Amino acid sequence: MRLIVIPLLVIICICCNPEDKIVNHNFSKVEIETIYIDSISVRAIDIYNDTLLGFGFNKGYGFINLNTNKKDLVNFEVTDSMQEHNNWIAEQRAVVFANNCFFSLGIGSPARLRKVNLKNGEEKIVYTESHEKVFYDAIAFWNDNEGIVMGDPTDDCLSILITRDAGETWNKVSCKKLPSTFEGEAAFAASNGNISIVGDHTWIVSGGMKSRVFYSPDKGMTWEVFNTPILQGKPTTGAYAMHFYDQNNGIIYGGDYTQPDSNVNNKAITEDGGKTWRLISNNNGPGYKSCVRYVPNSGGKEMVVVGFTGISISNDYGRNWKEVSKEGFYTLRFINDSTAIAAGKGRIAQIAFK
Repeated sequence: MRLIVIPLLVIICICCNPEDKIVNHNFSKVEIETIYIDSISVRAIDIYNDTLLGFGFNKGYGFINLNTNKKDLVNFEVTDSMQEHNNWIAEQRAVVFANNCFFSLGIGSPARLRKVNLKNGEEKIVYTESHEKVFYDAIAFWNDNEGIVMGDPTDDCLSILITRDAGETWNKVSCKKLPSTFEGEAAFAASNGNISIVGDHTWIVSGGMKSRVFYSPDKGMTWEVFNTPILQGKPTTGAYAMHFYDQNNGIIYGGDYTQPDSNVNNKAITEDGGKTWRLISNNNGPGYKSCVRYVPNSGGKEMVVVGFTGISISNDYGRNWKEVSKEGFYTLRFINDSTAIAAGKGRIAQIAFK
């Protein structure tokens, strides 16, 4: 997804917001079709070629063929005696497809990152880390070869892993090359939504005692950090998810999941690539949500948020919101500009926006 050649960058700028492709959808309702029910909790999903859903859950990872509804789960019960087993799987809250492979990452120590070859089904562990503070939150790729993982600090900076060889090896970035974090500043593994990538640009959002945006213009080579006005100061406060529509326009969303109805200081947008943030619909609109996504081909005007309290949409850059369902989900990804997959406690569903 990150490109280097200048002519390609020009193409990206043209394709991101072409006048003839921006659609005013003005969605006002949804139709929800459950495609999978189980006693699992799903906080991370990704879609491959619009036909294969990959997801992580509290006991493993799985796939659903969106055309045939065929399911394939790798499911291991986790017990103390299994933690030294080579194939032990902790709760998976970060997943992504890249280069015909599926990556799934466990949250806690020992953190294990798996790479699954979609062609032959081969699975291997490509990164392991043991530390009492290890807690990984999100994963994303710039292109088929280069990817990034982020997690809570184990030292005085965010935990950042980077691969440059299609996920075969991952290296942890030294704190000497990253902005320092504050005491109690970390992130929430709520929806695999802590990282957003547009071209070479990368944004990571933190939460807790401090909620800031970490920014790299060059695929993780250099970093700077910007303050946000989002709710912060408690372990449960801050931005839970972030999404950028293009390299200038982005949104962060969160709040305090222990006070889900509060809609004060829980959503903010940027128009300058994350350098400054402005609160929107403050003391109005939805309260806490765990995931936010721009509607594709909407010019950055339309966005959707989901959480355990329901689904809401905005058709005017987040100024006003409409609740379209009280059905709860943790995370959501669009297949196209009117269809998405959402997942949460006990189920995965296809959502049609109308």
